[in-house]
Amino acid sequence: MTPSYGGLALEIVVPVYNEEAVLERSITRLAEYLTNEMPSTWRITIADNASTDRTPVIAARLSEQLENVGYRRLESKGRGLALRDAWSVSEAKVLAYLDVDLSTDLAALPPLVAPLLSGHSDISIGTRLGQSSRVSRGPKREFISRSYNFLLRRTMQVRFSDAQCGFKAIRADVAKRLLPHVEDNGWFFDTELLIIAERSGLRIHEIPVDWVDDPDSRVDIKQTALDDLRGMVRVAGSLVKGVIPVQAIYAELGRRPIVPLGRPSFFGQVLRFGLVGVASTLAFALLYLVLQGPFGAQEANFLALLLTAVGNTAANRRFTFGISGPAKLFTQQFQGLIVFLLAWSITSSSLLTLHALHPDAAPNAELLVLTAANVLATLMRFVLLRLWVFRTGQVRNRVNRLTLAPLGKILP
Repeated sequence: MTPSYGGLALEIVVPVYNEEAVLERSITRLAEYLTNEMPSTWRITIADNASTDRTPVIAARLSEQLENVGYRRLESKGRGLALRDAWSVSEAKVLAYLDVDLSTDLAALPPLVAPLLSGHSDISIGTRLGQSSRVSRGPKREFISRSYNFLLRRTMQVRFSDAQCGFKAIRADVAKRLLPHVEDNGWFFDTELLIIAERSGLRIHEIPVDWVDDPDSRVDIKQTALDDLRGMVRVAGSLVKGVIPVQAIYAELGRRPIVPLGRPSFFGQVLRFGLVGVASTLAFALLYLVLQGPFGAQEANFLALLLTAVGNTAANRRFTFGISGPAKLFTQQFQGLIVFLLAWSITSSSLLTLHALHPDAAPNAELLVLTAANVLATLMRFVLLRLWVFRTGQVRNRVNRLTLAPLGKILP
C-alpha cells in the first residue's frame, strides 16, 4: 500500500469534543497500531471542535510527544466542520476518520484504505450491518440504526449499507471535488457526502467491521435521528432541483454504470409484484407486532405501513417494473407515499370498524383484520403503481437516455 509517488499516503482525522477521559489512551493506542501495522506513510490529526474541558491541553501535549500526531483547534462545534477543516488542508493521498472511542477494531484500517491507495475505489466505509460484521450494542440503537439505513437506501436509492459508522476514508482528489457541495457540518456530514458520491457514480467500497458500542456515548440519538431525516429531505430537494451538479461530477470522476435490466412482461410483473407483496405483508405483520405494544394499534399500523411502503415502492420500482437509475426517483417515491396513504385509510377504517364492533379486540384479532385489509390495499397498489407511478413509456426512455447516452449529450 506504499504510494509510488512518495509523500504522505494517509491522514487519519479524529474529531473530538470534550474527550479528556479517553483522548490520550485512544490516540496512543492508534499511533502504536499504525507504527506496527501500517506499511504506508501516515499522520494522525486530532480535530478539536470547541472543547471546553482539558481536551485542548491533552491534545497539544500528544502532538508534541508523539511522532506523526498533529492538533487542530476550532472554536465552533460540529463533527462535520472538524472533518471539513482538517481534510481541506491535508496533503495526504487518502483521508480517513474514526471515532475517538475506537469502537471499531483497528485491524480493519488496512483493508479500509487499501482500495483507495490502489485507485480501485473512491470512498471506503466500514459497515456494522454486513453478514460477517461482529457488533455489540443494545437493541434500541440496533433498531434505530437499521431503520434509518433502510429508509436511506429505499428513498435515496443508495446501495451502501451503513451510513453512520464512524470509520470512513476517501481519496483526497474526490474529497476536494465533493466537499464544496456538502452543507451539513454535524452528524449528517458523512451521510450527505456518501449520497452525493454514489449519485455521482463514484465507487464506494464496504468492509465488515468488528464494533463494540461505547456505553459512555453522549450522542443524543433522538435529536440526531431527526436531524438526519431533515438532512435527507434537504439533500433530496437539492438533487431534484439540480443544485448539486452530480452529472458534472460524474463526467469528471464517475464510473460508467452497467446496462440496465429490461422491463418484465405483464405476467412477470404480476408474479414479481406478488412476491414483493408477500414479503411486504410479512414485514408489516412483524413490524406491527413489535410496535403495537409501545405505540398502540393506530400508531403501530401507521409506522409499520410507512416502513413497508417505502420498501415496497423501491422493490417494485427495481424488481417488478425494471426501473433503475435516478430518473423520477423522488417523484415516484412521493407517488408511492400517496398510494400508502390510500392503503392506510383502508387499514385504518378496518381497525375503526373492528373497535366499533368489538371495543376489547385482542391484538391477534387486530392483526387478522389488518392483514385482510392489507391484501385489498395490495391489489389497489398494483393497479396504481402500474398505471400511474411506474407507467410504461417516458420513465423507461428517460432511464435509458441517462444510462446509455454519451455523457456529452446528457450534460447541460
